[in-house]
Amino acid sequence: MNLIESLEWRYATKRMNGEQIPEEKMNNILDAVQLAPSSYGLTPYTVIVVQDPTVKEKLSPQCYNQPQIKESSALLIFAPWKNINDGHVDTYMQEIATTRGIPVEALVDLANSIKGKIKSSTPEELHVWASKQAYIALGFGLAAAAVEAIDSTPMEGFNPAGVNEALGLEAKGLSAVCMLALGYRDAPQDYLANAKKVRRDKEKLFITF
Repeated sequence: MNLIESLEWRYATKRMNGEQIPEEKMNNILDAVQLAPSSYGLTPYTVIVVQDPTVKEKLSPQCYNQPQIKESSALLIFAPWKNINDGHVDTYMQEIATTRGIPVEALVDLANSIKGKIKSSTPEELHVWASKQAYIALGFGLAAAAVEAIDSTPMEGFNPAGVNEALGLEAKGLSAVCMLALGYRDAPQDYLANAKKVRRDKEKLFITF
């Protein structure tokens, strides 16, 4: 399938059969998430990959017992950093310098631009900003899963505080905002498996100037 065919095929899978995703396909999805763009390239979030059934069991009550949590092969939990600071920027500048073989001093203007953004924003504004970047990565994960013929479900229906506590995210300076369940559809149990996809008509969705 090409990209559009893959996106036509995918849907928000409600029931999964527990079958495990092959390592190569899983790695391709994670690579796509890693390659997602973010503001300044900072990537101010961490992605927790949950495959352990015991951990899924622990998370299930915090996700209102939605079956995908335990039936999935893997859960990706996108968690923005709670305290974005100059140290994060300095680490990122060093990564750029090392990767591109340039002196870190050449990145002073970029570093100051990002640090200015941090200093001029409230913690709440920074959380919204970081969350938006995490959602871009979620979208890349969804598209990559479709290309790999892996079913997926983007999820916001969970208790963030409960998920944070279950995974010890507070201590890591993280807070979960969205999830991506990955696996294989259990078509006989899923009422949406054969439903036609409904989207707004292009004539209504797009405005062209």
